[in-house]
Amino acid sequence: MNFRLLLAWLIGMLIFTVSTHAALDPNDQSTEAPTIIVVVGAAGATEYGAQFAQWADLWHEKCEKSGAIFITIGLDQTEVLDDRTLLQNTLTQESKQTNTALWLVFIGHGTFDGRTAKFNLRGPDVSTDDLAEWLQPILRPLVMINTASSSAPFLKKLSGTERIVITATKSGFEHNFTRFGQYLAESMAEPDADIDKDGQTSLLESFLAASYRTQEFYTSSGRLATEFALLDDNGDGLGTRADWFRGVRPVQKAEAGASLDGYRAHQVHLIHSEAESKMPPQLRAERDRLELDVIKLRDAKENLSEEEYYTKLEKLLCKIALIYEQTDETGNNLK
Repeated sequence: MNFRLLLAWLIGMLIFTVSTHAALDPNDQSTEAPTIIVVVGAAGATEYGAQFAQWADLWHEKCEKSGAIFITIGLDQTEVLDDRTLLQNTLTQESKQTNTALWLVFIGHGTFDGRTAKFNLRGPDVSTDDLAEWLQPILRPLVMINTASSSAPFLKKLSGTERIVITATKSGFEHNFTRFGQYLAESMAEPDADIDKDGQTSLLESFLAASYRTQEFYTSSGRLATEFALLDDNGDGLGTRADWFRGVRPVQKAEAGASLDGYRAHQVHLIHSEAESKMPPQLRAERDRLELDVIKLRDAKENLSEEEYYTKLEKLLCKIALIYEQTDETGNNLK
């Protein structure tokens, strides 16, 4: 049985090696670029305004490299619509059903009164309830990143299937100015944050790098940490902190057998490696689904017999190997 597993794994690695010659199918509509909407909130003070604008610029630079569609709200002067209405209208105009992701990034300050969390905008603020209502019709993959203070309630409210939610705080009562947003913008798609050294930086790796740098700031300055970022990508609304990971794998057990986060976020990249970008998106999506099945199987290993576990694992690995083989064939046909 172990020999069969090893054989399947070697086949997969071999096909992965040759798959770097593949190319995208120009007729595949799922190659549409993702949309990144960066919302810059009310500064409250000149010094914060300059920082928020700089963080937004970092997102713009990364989007230009990735080819993503970049939209900003909160930096331009407008006398027609307030920022809250502009955000609502922008989300309304976005495609509701597509395979390409919609990213929504909040940079600024937040508040929490014990019941409702809000993100501070120029003019009327946007609450968790507002955003949940506006995003409800959007069925496409969603990445929601709120780097503001008191942002944790947004995670619980917006968590769901095909959604990744990141907040700068683990509680609505962490209301001090947050630095996580700066470090996340800096680490997004940066090679230095590539923990597993696969040539690309995932959303999970950026989250981990930003979390570590945030805690380093408080430690080196001798301050008590007032922010602890959370990531949710399994839809349970609980979130996981960076210190629950070793490398890119969660190593602690959640309460009551709840599943851990991070697996899906590690499959999301703003900028793909050269080899990964050559895989047709429909095959990449199937590969990602199968990889998640492998992870779920691995997590359930203790509940299965050895034969059952390795039989299921071999089938999944062989399917993944076939995807890399199809990738190579697609690339050769397009040459």
